Amino acid sequence: MIRAALLTAAIALSTATAALAAPTVVTSPEALPAAHDKPRVFLGGSIDMGKAVDWQAQIIAALSDQDVVILNPRRPDWNPAWKPVAQEPEFRRQVEWELAALESADVIVLYLTPGSQAPISLLEMGLHARTGKLVVLCPEGFWRKGNVDITAERYGVKQVETLDALIAEVKARVAR
Repeated sequence: MIRAALLTAAIALSTATAALAAPTVVTSPEALPAAHDKPRVFLGGSIDMGKAVDWQAQIIAALSDQDVVILNPRRPDWNPAWKPVAQEPEFRRQVEWELAALESADVIVLYLTPGSQAPISLLEMGLHARTGKLVVLCPEGFWRKGNVDITAERYGVKQVETLDALIAEVKARVAR
């Protein structure tokens, strides 16, 4: 009887602990949470108007046991017909969301995938190179890898070699 009660309590505690550690995923253009009571991880990098592999989903899955807020700019309703001009309301909404999310992030992930260009991610890297928030994965095959490597070296930006190393670095940073 006591053993069964202890087992039931252990299962309940395990379930409650797992529920506490689940991330909150905020996808553009959803409002950013007002409270900043958990580490925030921005998933910047290659999207290429939705053409790049959805590596953000892999990171979100890998962080499923973390008590963090994940800020994902990959918008499921993105319309490539929106003109990239300030007067385009949805384009402006996206850019303003990303700028606010980057500023509020504790960790900024930049995964620059081979075969992509990601010019906005390069801009974001430049904006945040001196903040200490960046962790960058830029494998061979990214069109401006040399620029990324030199900039990272100059400003002390952490670079990793694999997606697994990127995930491990993010987990280490949010654990601090």
